[in-house]
Amino acid sequence: MLPTDPEVLIPWLQARLAAIKPSSVSADHPHVRVERKAAVLIGMVLHPQQVTVLFTQRAQHLSVHAGQVSFPGGAIELTDVDAVDAALRETEEEVGIPRAWICPCHTLGEYRTISGFAVTPVLATLEPNYPVQADANEVAEVFELPLDVVLNPARYERRWIERPEGKGVTHFLEHDGRVVWGATAGMLLQLSASLGLPGIPVDKTNGG
Repeated sequence: MLPTDPEVLIPWLQARLAAIKPSSVSADHPHVRVERKAAVLIGMVLHPQQVTVLFTQRAQHLSVHAGQVSFPGGAIELTDVDAVDAALRETEEEVGIPRAWICPCHTLGEYRTISGFAVTPVLATLEPNYPVQADANEVAEVFELPLDVVLNPARYERRWIERPEGKGVTHFLEHDGRVVWGATAGMLLQLSASLGLPGIPVDKTNGG
């Protein structure tokens, strides 16, 4: 069971994740290929009564994944030291949270997307009063969802979806008017599985 007290949660997460060897995960699609490395920040906000996760809503005018819920992050550049450095840089560029406010604590294995990225999720903590100055060219909104909700596999549904690459299956989570799906949902389920949390997504694919 996921601890709710932030002082207990973080050591529990670190102990669980340190005991496993990171392994890569691929999106549930027959045409996954890797062309570029990327990193995202799974930022856990340590509110006293409830730990939440930081998300962004991508701007509607973007040519790729417009309006979707995502984590701060992007491609790893040659100037980045590693995936952690890339995730911190991208978070500061996209949402204006300085890296000094972020405490990285673990990296997961790569999540390979159908768009050709091998994404390293970087798990980190933030204090609740973090500053935000979102880049309107990339981000429409910054918001949070409860950690115990987004890490509960039973809250997810497996659904068919049409993409330019063809028809495939992906996971969806709906909560408080937000819809988390695709690679973002996949990485949350990857983290949940790494922590050994119980629950199975509801399969909605049987209808074709």
